[in-house]
Amino acid sequence: MLTTTDTNSDTLTLYGKPFSSRLLLGTARYPSPKILSQAVTTSEAEIITVSLRRESARGQDGQRFWDLINELGVTVLPNTAGCRTVREAVTTANMARELFSTPWIKLEVIANDDTLQPDIFHLVEAARILVEDGFQVFPYTTDDLSVAERLLEAGCDVLMPWGAPIGTGRGLANPYALRTMRNYFPDTPLIVDAGVGKPSHATQAMELGYDGIMLNTAVALAEDPARMAKAFAMSIDAGRLAWKAGIMEERDMAVPSTPVAGTPFFDLDAG
Repeated sequence: MLTTTDTNSDTLTLYGKPFSSRLLLGTARYPSPKILSQAVTTSEAEIITVSLRRESARGQDGQRFWDLINELGVTVLPNTAGCRTVREAVTTANMARELFSTPWIKLEVIANDDTLQPDIFHLVEAARILVEDGFQVFPYTTDDLSVAERLLEAGCDVLMPWGAPIGTGRGLANPYALRTMRNYFPDTPLIVDAGVGKPSHATQAMELGYDGIMLNTAVALAEDPARMAKAFAMSIDAGRLAWKAGIMEERDMAVPSTPVAGTPFFDLDAG
């Protein structure tokens, strides 16, 4: 049964767990574990994503990484990054659940190596299998409404549509589609995942009424990741506050902010 959340609340609730921060941070490509730790701490992010396939390949370094994650005291959202089939994704998810003792899984099933676009057919199939097996699925998907409907029907309570292809930093490639998705699913937590390259992109998404932002590269590859993570956290808060305050609609014609009637000016040439 699909559960809903109050998308107007100050608290972000995901599968029954409340969070104060609406920033979800990835953990890949940071210059060092220390800098990763600084970015998470400075931004006050409460959820981080971890690729099981990537970290398992680190050997002893992987164990030190797990120790760091435990020290941060944040909620871990394992992901199936790099998976290209339903079988791969389901197997990786089961390994992650055993390792992290969590039913949460960020589900990624990639269709194209150039765009890293989700394979929407395998994504829905994998989501259904995982939900039936007790997982709480966070699907990385496109901004297609029909796919979103099928993911919700499969039992996903959260949707993570892309802003643009992973790692491009292009921002919101199709704001119209994202706005439509927000309006179409007003009670479903929606988190923009991928393509967010700078804080203004995050603000734009939050001004559309989105519930959170998932990002990695824009912070990890910044000259100062900790400062950039803080900038994103602030931009997300600003966008959320603006959306709740009520953003003015765009207009085709100019409208004076000061009334012209009764202004103390006279036509001196009139006689």
